Amino acid sequence: MGISKHLSLALLLLFLPAVYSIGVNYGTLGDNLPPPSQVAHFLKSRTIIDRIRIFDVNPDIIKAFANTGILVSVTLPNGEIPSLTDPRNARRWIDTNIKPFYPATKIHYICVGTEVLHWGPQNLIDNLVPAMKVLHAALVKEGFGDIKISTPHSLGILLSSDPPSNASFRPGWDVGSLAPMLEFLKETKSGFMVNPYTYFGYSPANANFCLFKPNAGLFDKATGITYTNQFDQLMDAVHVSMKKLGYPDVEIVVAETGWPSGGDPANVHANPVNAAAYIGGLMKKVNSGDGTPLMPGRKFETYIFALFNENLKGPSLDEKNFGLFRPDLTQVYNVGIEHAPLVIFFSDVSFD
Repeated sequence: MGISKHLSLALLLLFLPAVYSIGVNYGTLGDNLPPPSQVAHFLKSRTIIDRIRIFDVNPDIIKAFANTGILVSVTLPNGEIPSLTDPRNARRWIDTNIKPFYPATKIHYICVGTEVLHWGPQNLIDNLVPAMKVLHAALVKEGFGDIKISTPHSLGILLSSDPPSNASFRPGWDVGSLAPMLEFLKETKSGFMVNPYTYFGYSPANANFCLFKPNAGLFDKATGITYTNQFDQLMDAVHVSMKKLGYPDVEIVVAETGWPSGGDPANVHANPVNAAAYIGGLMKKVNSGDGTPLMPGRKFETYIFALFNENLKGPSLDEKNFGLFRPDLTQVYNVGIEHAPLVIFFSDVSFD
C-alpha cells in the first residue's frame, strides 16, 4: 500500500555544486570585521572556499573552524623563530597553539614566519630552517605528523624571472637557506610556498599579460615557449630556480596572490574589473589541472589574498582593498566564489 505526501509550494534551497575550490588568506586588520564564528559559518555554507590561512595563531579563529572540514593554516610570528630551535620551546608552542584545537580543527600547515628571507634580519634567516626541522620533529613526537611545515616567500628570492629559463634564486640565499629548506620539504612531502603577485609587475603595456587576458605573450628563446600570462611566467621561474638546486619535484603552494579592487588615485589599475579578471583567471588556472608550460598537469594549492577589505591596513588604499568580501559579507565582485542558490518550487507533488 502506497503512502502519499503532498507538498504545496514547498521551497527548497539547493546550492549548486562547486566546480572549483580555492583557499583564502583571512586577515584581521580591520575594526569592522564579523566575528570568526560568523565567518566560519559563511565560508562553509555559502562559498567554495575549502581552506584558509591566518597570519597568527588566533585561538578564536582556530576554534571557530572546528568541525567545518575547512583546512586551516596558521602562522608562527617571525620574532618567535629563534626560540623554536629549542625542542622544549617547540613542544610548549604546540601544547599551547595546536593541541587544544587539533584534530577538531583541521590544521593543515604551520607557516614558520612570513617572507623571512625578504625582511630579515639575519638572525631570523639563520634560524629559519633549524626551527622548521625542530617544530616538525615535535609534531611527529606528539602524534601530529599530518600537519605540514613550510614558510612563505616573496618573489624577491629570485634574482630574475624574465625569461623563466634564465631564472635563479639570489646568491647566498640559494645554497645557504633554500637548498636545505627544499631538502626538508622534499623529505616531509610539504609545499614550497611563494607569493606571486602579478599586480606588482603591472604596467599599461603588459596589462593583459598580468590579467589572464588575450595578449601577444612573452617568448622565451631558450625553451621556445610563449608565455600567455605572467602567473605562468612567475611560477615557471620559481620551478627553474628549484630545479637548478636539484629539487624540481617539490610541490609549489601559492600562499598569497591577489589584485586590489581600489587604490590610490595614481593606481587606476586597482579596480573591480581588473580584480575580477585576475581572480577569475587565477581560479580557472589553478583548478584546471593544466599546470604551466614547464609543469604540465599540475594543480597548485592556492590562497587568494584576501578574504576581506581591511580598513586598518595601509598606508596605501591598495592595501585596504584586496578583499573578496566587504566586512558585511557582501561580494566586492562576483567570480563564483559565493554559491548561487538554486530555488525550486514544488506544487501538489505526491510521493507514493
